[in-house]
Amino acid sequence: MPIPTASRRGLATRERLLTAAREAFAARGYHATTTAYLADRTGIAEGTIYRHFAGKDALYSAVCRAVWERFELLATEPHGSNETARARLAGTARRLIAEAGRSPSSIRLHDRPVEAAALDEPARRARERLRESLTQLVAAGKQEGSIRAGTAEFWASLWSAVIWSVCQRVAEGEWTPDHPNASLAVEAAWEMIANSKG
Repeated sequence: MPIPTASRRGLATRERLLTAAREAFAARGYHATTTAYLADRTGIAEGTIYRHFAGKDALYSAVCRAVWERFELLATEPHGSNETARARLAGTARRLIAEAGRSPSSIRLHDRPVEAAALDEPARRARERLRESLTQLVAAGKQEGSIRAGTAEFWASLWSAVIWSVCQRVAEGEWTPDHPNASLAVEAAWEMIANSKG
């Protein structure tokens, strides 16, 4: 059954708002981004924003949730059953770095301090699922003996810090996703957590 024209327009307006809000929250932060600013930037009446979202917090939550869910999808993309943890982590890193090239504002938003009080429960869960996904990749490496002793959460946070740093450079246009330093950093992130005996 075809989607009615009015519904298609509503969906398109919502998507425009989400994209503009993601860029604004990423560039200006939560407090400096107002619905009036978004209305001016998009040409969408401020009242229309409130027809799509209950308020600024709801819009912020929707934007953050979409970004974290996208990153989680990239982190949990299916892989071969015989793939090593090293290969799975490298694949995840490459996908996240490529995403930084496609959607720099998503990386910038992820890197900003989170306005936790503004997040609704689905956004909080999406953020936690992303962390858990990355931790599970490392935990699988611990099970196969390829990652050093210590908690998976600790090693995942160190590995992630390096990869997000590469993503930042790509998002800022300093590197391209296929820059040689990006590959070196992915390798360094692995070496940092790898079990030298494994």
